[in-house]
Amino acid sequence: MPSKIQFTPVFIVACALFLGGCTSLAPEYKRPAAPVAAQFPVVSGAAATSTTTAPEIEWQSFFTDAKLKQLIEVALQNNRDLRIAVLNIEQSRAQFQIRRADQFPTVNAALTGSRQPNATPANGAGRISSVYTAGLAVTAYEFDFFGRVASLKDAALAQYLATEEGRKIAQISLIASVANTYLGLLADDELVSITRQTLVTRQASYKLAKLRFDSGVASELDLRSAESLLEAANTALAQQTRQRALSENALTLLLGQGGGAEIASKDSSFAKTTLQDVPAGLPSDLLVRRPDIRQAEQQLIAANANIGAARAAFFPRISLTATAGTASSRLAGLFQAGTWGWTLAPQLLLPIFDAGRNTAGLASSKAAEGIAVAGYEKAIQTAFKEVSDALAGRATYAEQLRAAEAQANAESVRYRLADLRYQNGVSSQLDQLDAQRSLFAARQAVVQTRLAQLQSQVTLYKVLGGGWKDEAVASNKP
Repeated sequence: MPSKIQFTPVFIVACALFLGGCTSLAPEYKRPAAPVAAQFPVVSGAAATSTTTAPEIEWQSFFTDAKLKQLIEVALQNNRDLRIAVLNIEQSRAQFQIRRADQFPTVNAALTGSRQPNATPANGAGRISSVYTAGLAVTAYEFDFFGRVASLKDAALAQYLATEEGRKIAQISLIASVANTYLGLLADDELVSITRQTLVTRQASYKLAKLRFDSGVASELDLRSAESLLEAANTALAQQTRQRALSENALTLLLGQGGGAEIASKDSSFAKTTLQDVPAGLPSDLLVRRPDIRQAEQQLIAANANIGAARAAFFPRISLTATAGTASSRLAGLFQAGTWGWTLAPQLLLPIFDAGRNTAGLASSKAAEGIAVAGYEKAIQTAFKEVSDALAGRATYAEQLRAAEAQANAESVRYRLADLRYQNGVSSQLDQLDAQRSLFAARQAVVQTRLAQLQSQVTLYKVLGGGWKDEAVASNKP
């Protein structure tokens, strides 16, 4: 088989050396400065007693409720959002491997055949010539002199790493959601229990008021006041029963499978539930703690690499198609009487006129980088705000809960005294009913405040990057 162009081994080696010395046209990456204050807002009472950072505290240690830990395990295995995040990693890994493979020649086994008429000979008899070839072929392999392929590979790598951070985000959010929903379920159980106890008390008050009214001792005002409080308790019980069902449905969705009656734990006590406290540290620590910030940075790195690929589009693109194997004029004799041959067909394409396509591509890449910078900075600002909010909650919920419990204790004593005065005819039933109403509201406030405090602790653990450890995915790096 005749060769199209004769390339000596020296020339091929020189090309390889030149290729190895090529550099990327992507701009040098520089991490943008964090657009937040150097310290979190100082709130009185916000100091933490622990010196361990949130990412160092495994969720199995942060949550002490055995049933909650079991539910989190189930959610991590079955939640569909987390499963999608894992599959996104696999997809991005495959895309990165495709881009990385573009840096190397693709060698295929090729078998070709062609038949064409020869020029008419002098005697007028035409002939048809046949050529059959078999061997190895490299098709349109691009010599990456200007780093276009390398930049696309770097962008794909950054996107792959970004999806890994997205998987961490999904896991952290899932753990926090399961914990907060479970705590809400325990609070619902506590509220239902309180309402049922109140309902029993109010039913007794209503029966007594009706008996006194029928006997002509009490007025209809006392009767209707007791009836109103009774129906208010019935209304509250219906609302709280419905809310508990909604909380259980939400938890079932997070678990990714039906939990039924097993979701609620009879051994769990909402009043005794505690969580470990964690220090906030400095805003700069969030850059390495928060997966969403690291995800935004990887997306910025990908956008930066795409600029290099867009710049390389302005320069010549050199590709090579080559074959090596045997050739024969007869298919049957291809591997018997064939002769060794090879071809090299380089191609150089230099953009001359593309109606502004490359210029627009570069402008688009630069705009995408600007968007990524803004997204990165917004991620930092959002993280700063979330941590500051959680710290404000930690600083104030403890005092709010203490005050709510003190108020509930005072209302309990008040109700006992009002009921005693009413039973002895010293005061009217209205005083007793008012104390009963206030006690019910105070007990509900204690449960709601405690729930808000616990959920605020879970949120602080989440926004500080707790619930994930980098060592768990070290083996998945490409």
